[in-house]
Amino acid sequence: MPRLDAPRARSLADDLRGRSDDELVALLVARPDLARPAPTDITALAARSGTRASTQRALEGLDTAHLQVLEALLATGSPADVDQAATWLGTDRGSGSLVEILSRLESLALVWRSADRITVARTVAELLGPRPGGLGPSLATLRGTTRDALATPAALDAVLAEAPEAARAVLDRLTWSSGVVARQPGGRPSGAAGQALDWLTERGLLHPHGEGELVLPREVALHLRGGRLLQDVALHPPQVALTTRSATVVDLAAGGAAGELLGLVDETATRWGERPPRVLRAGGLAVRDLRALASTLDLPVERAAFVVEVAHAAGLLADDGALDPVWAPTPAYDDWLQQSPPARWAVLADAWLRSTRAAHLVGSPAERGGSPINALSPDAHWPPVRGLRQDVLADLAQLPAWSAPTVDGLVERMRWRRPLRRVADLEQVVEAVVREAEWLGVTGRGALGAAGRTLVASTPPDVGSAAEAMHAHLPAPVEEILLQADLTAVAPGRVEGALARLLRLAADVESRGGATVHRFTEASVRRALDAGWTAEQLLDALAEASSTPVPQPLTYLVNDVTRRHGQLRVAAAASYVRSEDPVTLDAILAAPALAPLGLRRIAPTVLVSPVSGDVLLATLRDHGLAPAAETADGVVAVPAGSARRTPPRRRPPASTLTSVVDRPYAENLVALLRAGRAGVDARADGDPSQGGTDPAVVLGVLREAVADRRPVRLSHVGPDGGATTLLFHPRRVEGGRVYGTAGTSNVERILTLHRITGVSEA
Repeated sequence: MPRLDAPRARSLADDLRGRSDDELVALLVARPDLARPAPTDITALAARSGTRASTQRALEGLDTAHLQVLEALLATGSPADVDQAATWLGTDRGSGSLVEILSRLESLALVWRSADRITVARTVAELLGPRPGGLGPSLATLRGTTRDALATPAALDAVLAEAPEAARAVLDRLTWSSGVVARQPGGRPSGAAGQALDWLTERGLLHPHGEGELVLPREVALHLRGGRLLQDVALHPPQVALTTRSATVVDLAAGGAAGELLGLVDETATRWGERPPRVLRAGGLAVRDLRALASTLDLPVERAAFVVEVAHAAGLLADDGALDPVWAPTPAYDDWLQQSPPARWAVLADAWLRSTRAAHLVGSPAERGGSPINALSPDAHWPPVRGLRQDVLADLAQLPAWSAPTVDGLVERMRWRRPLRRVADLEQVVEAVVREAEWLGVTGRGALGAAGRTLVASTPPDVGSAAEAMHAHLPAPVEEILLQADLTAVAPGRVEGALARLLRLAADVESRGGATVHRFTEASVRRALDAGWTAEQLLDALAEASSTPVPQPLTYLVNDVTRRHGQLRVAAAASYVRSEDPVTLDAILAAPALAPLGLRRIAPTVLVSPVSGDVLLATLRDHGLAPAAETADGVVAVPAGSARRTPPRRRPPASTLTSVVDRPYAENLVALLRAGRAGVDARADGDPSQGGTDPAVVLGVLREAVADRRPVRLSHVGPDGGATTLLFHPRRVEGGRVYGTAGTSNVERILTLHRITGVSEA
């Protein structure tokens, strides 16, 4: 059915006054732009379409206290009775907590104030349900009279005193529930349960309402609840068990973790700069490469995944974008190395706080398909984790300083803070956030450190102040090592700069901890020689870095490896020239015009070149020589005839021009304008083909579905022009396309946004 935005519908309705139906239809067919929403109305259209979604988002961001106050306000009616709501919640209207909650609800546009009255927004009432607080209609509404024998507490007590045991059991179950007894498929239950319902109905304690339902009247429910609206009123966060730590212990533990993370990121980037791992076809890091890195860093796999995810979030590691892409350090890594250690830590901490990637998902099965999630892959992108990190750290900041709660206590506070947030395995997520904060140095021994408290004290995080707070607790790098006779070097702390590069090149890490042990082996010394070091340079550098003399066994090892190093030489050659006449080869080497070929002699009758054989053959022929191509076994190669053909091309179909607004559409639109219904959305509920086709609305709904990891129902137009309705599970939206799976299939599909004609929640 045609639908216009309100401004354009009013404009066309004005034209109806001076035109006949035929004239207006002809105008719409000739000017189809008049029947489409103006570009300036797209924002308003998206705002109208997103009102319910934005309100839902606001409600999901509220804690239990705000939601309970909203329920109490809704239960009192419209406009709300604040005094009655405060009484039901066990507080008074002037309490500071209630005043603060009402002020925040008003700032979020969930309630609005008029004179001395407060009214809850209509959309809030729709989203929170028809029975706020589990209260049903009043006796006056159910019976159609303001006078009722059960309206007084004394009358209710008298009736309840006569209630049989079975009837009392029914009331006990209904007291703190929704207060509704639904109709059973076979009618009312028989036996004692049916007799109890009959007894309650006859005395007005239950009343028929709706289609076969029995509802507990409001006055009866409040009386049974003792004048309270909610069974558990929680206007303040729950108290959890705390372990008090020393400020010195917390900050030293946080500083030690921060220093260790700097070394791990530096070592990872250096290793990947030398031997970068490949990017998987579907994106991400291969499990084999992640395990190899974990073995190199002497870390568990989950912590190695955290290191690469944090470095990637900070822009220090990335896909190089080559034809055969690899993961490698970025130019930002070189700039990062030039900063002070506290500033480098602040960059990593800020990137972790802002990142929407969940490192704890690495290795777990994907939501669809069951294959494990790889590090740095798109499957590890989970936007809700950013808000969860901020909530967990905000809870830690609200606790007494230098106190460490248990994970169970934090989970309990998180459930209070975001009761409507749909998070599966909340315990696992909170535990992962606490663990990552410890690895990062934001917390120490489970308590928020001075630098971490500074980081989360403001929004956005004050990175500079956090770096200054970490400066006093970050261990200073050591400048000397201890060389030992067992071919090891002990670094009593964190090393960086030239000394770190020397140890990383000439030795292997044997163990980590407060002091790192590096071991010299034949392979590690050979690695340094391959990098261009000589034996004298290596021994002199080690002697300068060590507080003890270079042990004799290490000197013997370096000299012995040096004597055997380079006895075999390996080089790359793409082509060669062979001749039985060495004089001809001498002339070729002496010719200045052939110098670009890079020819060099490896035998009296053989020259090699880095250029391909075809280029070498053509160049020699261009300079008057007559070489012949030969195969790898020395036989003269005979070129085959050309049989190459271009692939067949499909001719595009002939273009046809179709009017955007045809005559039946225009006639229908004119009829609706006459009836005053063109500005009314007449789409069928749940039918995406009748939904709005505005790109802003489609994009907004799809992005929300990706963030919430929920399916949508959409209408998609294929290449043949036919529309198909799909149950689609979107995974990401980028580049004008949405990526995901349809139905129960695990095969990824890519849909272009301009072919989606409608989208709705599944």
